[in-house]
Amino acid sequence: MAKAVVIGSGFAGLASAVRLLRKGYEVSVLEAQESLGGRAAVFKQDGFTFDAGPTVITAPHLLNELFELLGEDPKDFFELIPIDPFYRIIFNDGSKFDYVGDEERIIENIRALSPGDIDGYRRLAKHAESIFDVGYTQLADEPFDTVASMMRAVPDMVRLQNYKSVYSLVSKYIKDERLRMAFSFEPLLVGGNPTTITSIYLLIHWLERKWGVFFVKGGTGALVEALKKLLEMKGAKIYTGASVKKIEIERGQVKRVITHDERIFECDLVVSNADPVRVYRDMIDQKHRSKHSDFRLGLKKHSMSLFVAYFGTKKLYPDLAHHTILMGPRYQGLLNDIFSKKILAEDFSLYLHAPTRTDSTLAPPGHECFYVLSPVPNKDGKINWKQEEQIYKDKIYRWLDKNHLPGLLENLTVDFSVTPDYFEHNLQSEKGAAFGLEPSFSQSAYFRFHNKSEDIKGLYFVGANTHPGAGVPGVLNSAKIIEKLIPDLENKFTSHGFTPKKNFTDYAEGIISE
Repeated sequence: MAKAVVIGSGFAGLASAVRLLRKGYEVSVLEAQESLGGRAAVFKQDGFTFDAGPTVITAPHLLNELFELLGEDPKDFFELIPIDPFYRIIFNDGSKFDYVGDEERIIENIRALSPGDIDGYRRLAKHAESIFDVGYTQLADEPFDTVASMMRAVPDMVRLQNYKSVYSLVSKYIKDERLRMAFSFEPLLVGGNPTTITSIYLLIHWLERKWGVFFVKGGTGALVEALKKLLEMKGAKIYTGASVKKIEIERGQVKRVITHDERIFECDLVVSNADPVRVYRDMIDQKHRSKHSDFRLGLKKHSMSLFVAYFGTKKLYPDLAHHTILMGPRYQGLLNDIFSKKILAEDFSLYLHAPTRTDSTLAPPGHECFYVLSPVPNKDGKINWKQEEQIYKDKIYRWLDKNHLPGLLENLTVDFSVTPDYFEHNLQSEKGAAFGLEPSFSQSAYFRFHNKSEDIKGLYFVGANTHPGAGVPGVLNSAKIIEKLIPDLENKFTSHGFTPKKNFTDYAEGIISE
C-alpha cells in the first residue's frame, strides 16, 4: 500500500488525512506538539477549557463531509450549536449592532443605527452574494496552479470590482461609519487588512448569511478529538511530539520524513499543513528547490499576529453575547499601525469570546471562561513581547473592567496569555504570523503557495498559506484541492459506500434538502 505522511494536525492536516485514507493510502500524521489541533489546540486549567484558536465555525457541510467520506454519521462524533447573534459589535460611542443571518432582523438592526443605509445594505448584500457565487462556489476548492487558471478568473474579478478593498466596496453602499466597520471587519478573521485586502473577501459576509455561524459543543477542541477518533478508527497512525527535521528527496521525489528525534517515515507522498516557508527553507535541501530558493521565500509578506489573553472569572456575565467585537476609537488608523507601521498602538479593538454563553460545561459551576484577542503586528514589528506581554494584558483587563466586564479584576481566577512569540516558536509560523501569508492580491490564488509543489514530486501543501487561504472553510477547502491532485488507489472506501458530490455546492444543497 502506498504511504502518505501528513505534517501538522491543524484542521487542514486532519482533513487531508481523511481524504488520503479514502483514496487508499496508509496514512501517518506527525504533530510537533504534544496534542493535536495546531492553531485549534486546547488549553485546560483548573476546570476551565479554553479553545486556543478558531472559535467561529461556518460552512458545516465541509465538516460533515469528512465523516461521511469514510462511511460515518457526523452526528455520532460532534454536535454543532447555532450562534445568535453571529457577532455583537459594540462601538466606541457605546452603540451596538447585532449581526444576524435573518434578512428582516438585520434590516431592523440597521434601521436602529442608520435608517438611510437600509437600501444600501440590500445592494451590498446582493453584491456580496455575487462575489460568493464566483469566489467561493466556483473557485474555493479548485487548484490555482497555472497562470491560465488565474487568468480565467480575472474577468469576473473585474466585473465584481475586486480591485477595490473590502472597506472601499462596503463604503460605496454604506454611509454610517459604524456600519462600515461592522460590514468590513471580517477579513481580519483570515489575517487581512480590510482597508487594503481585495473585496473578494466580502464573500465571508454571504457565507455566514447563507449557512450560519456555529460553535462545537465542548469547544472547538471537541472537533479535533472527533477527527482524531475517526482517523484512528479507520487505520491512520497519529504521532505527537514528532517535530519534522528533514524531508529527504531522491530523484526529485519525496522519499522519507525524518523527525528531530530521528524517527524515519518512508513515504510515497507528503502533505504538509506546516508553514511552507519553514518546510522549504528548513526541511529541504536547496538543491531540490529552484522555484523556492531562500531568497524568494524571504520576499513573502506575512499576516498580522495576535495577542490573546485567556481568563476565567468567579462572576457570571449573562448579558454578554457569545462573540463580541469591541471597536476602539480608531479603525483605519489602528489597522495602519498594525499592518503597515507595525507598531503596538496605545489603543486597540478586541474580540471577546464568551463560550460559556453557549456551553456552560467549559467552566466550573458558577464561573465563566473567556478569551480576549487583540490583532497586533507580526514579528517584523520588533516588539519585545517578554517586556510588553504583562503590561499589555493588564491594560486590556483594566479597560474591560471599566467598560464591559465590571468587577473583572476582583473576580479573576485562571489567567494566562500568548503573544506572537507563541505563533513563531510553538506553532512554527514564520514571523509569528497568526494566519500565514498576508492575503493581499499579489499573494492570492495563483500567487499563493501552490497546493502541489512545483519543485518536488509527491509534495503537497494545505492550510492557511495555500489557496484558498485562512479560516476554517478555507483550510478545509485546501484539503479538497489536494484530493483532486493526488491519484486514487483502489480501497474499501472508494470501491463502495459514500460517493462525493461533484462539488461542495452540490453536497451542501444535498445536506440542506435532507
